Amino acid sequence: MSPVSFEVVAECPHTRARAGLLHTAHGAIETPVFMPVGTQATVKGLTQRDLAEDLGVKILLANTYHLYLRPGHELIRKMGGLHRFMSWPNAILTDSGGFQVFSLSGLRKIAEHGVVFQSHLDGDLHTFTPESTVDAQLAFGSDILMVLDECTEYPVSHESARESMHRTLRWARQADAHFRRRMAECPAPHALFPIVQGSMFPGLRRECAAALADLDSDGYAIGGLSVGEPRPLSMEMVEATETILPRSKPRYAMGVGMPAELPEYVARGVDMMDCVLPSRNARNGCLFTSQGRLIIKHARYKDDERPLDEKCRCYTCSRYSRAYLRHLFQSGEILYAVLATRHNIRRYLDIMAEIRSAIISESFPEYLRCVRSVSVSGVEADDAG
Repeated sequence: MSPVSFEVVAECPHTRARAGLLHTAHGAIETPVFMPVGTQATVKGLTQRDLAEDLGVKILLANTYHLYLRPGHELIRKMGGLHRFMSWPNAILTDSGGFQVFSLSGLRKIAEHGVVFQSHLDGDLHTFTPESTVDAQLAFGSDILMVLDECTEYPVSHESARESMHRTLRWARQADAHFRRRMAECPAPHALFPIVQGSMFPGLRRECAAALADLDSDGYAIGGLSVGEPRPLSMEMVEATETILPRSKPRYAMGVGMPAELPEYVARGVDMMDCVLPSRNARNGCLFTSQGRLIIKHARYKDDERPLDEKCRCYTCSRYSRAYLRHLFQSGEILYAVLATRHNIRRYLDIMAEIRSAIISESFPEYLRCVRSVSVSGVEADDAG
């Protein structure tokens, strides 16, 4: 039996949405799930206790590129793996580092064997290959590993996208073969997900998905989203891809999205998502509430005694006023980032719990209509409050 397995517990007959359980060596994860991003083995501003015990996070994402450069995968291996190194009891998914490498632009060179890149820290040259990124993630001890892929910019020509997609396919096959050899030599509870690419061309997306489905992997990711394309185009690419990927395997949309977009991806068959938005936006003063977006620096909150969100029972909302949070933000206090990040991640987790509950109770279409009506109205917390 695979160390990572997926079971569907409920499906929406009117959409592609489903609720499931993703089983890993570090516990079962209820899906749909949002994974907070702990880029450098930490979610900025929060302790592991905050995440695991108080917020109930069951799976985190960490970044191979950053951890490979600092402190290094071999050091993490010697320290007992990423779980022990960062004192994290639950599941970890690591990306391959491909997105970060390809975003370096002038600091990297793509070749058939992989990509040569210059460290943003000290300028040293490094090489990522399909095999080496698997080895680095195995050193981390990740529950779920991602293959090295090529993420193209937007917009890009069909010819360039096709060439990039086929390179991603070749790398995925190499990574899969190497991963299977490593697991045969030393069986361990890991899974490897390939990544569908093809830019914003539905035909390329379908071709890539069909080829990757032949690998019979434990799960599949949809990459190359949120790279500057209009949101309707992102949804269209997921739709083109999802119907081809095995329905019995989890689907992971990488790097998405805004709160109102989460149920839209679920409605299109996505089970897993991650994004830096809740933590990054929190630090920059943008807070997500049940009423919409709230920009805490606005002067209207200077003497506002209300909590951020009167419907939320999180630590931040149950103890602190908007006025106090605005004061912390304006003063540059570290505590602001802690409280704001905690709230935003709680909001994302609550949304996922609402979605799952709606699927199980057979009310997901009504839930989706409600979210869409609020989104179309354009009313934000700043306007409504």
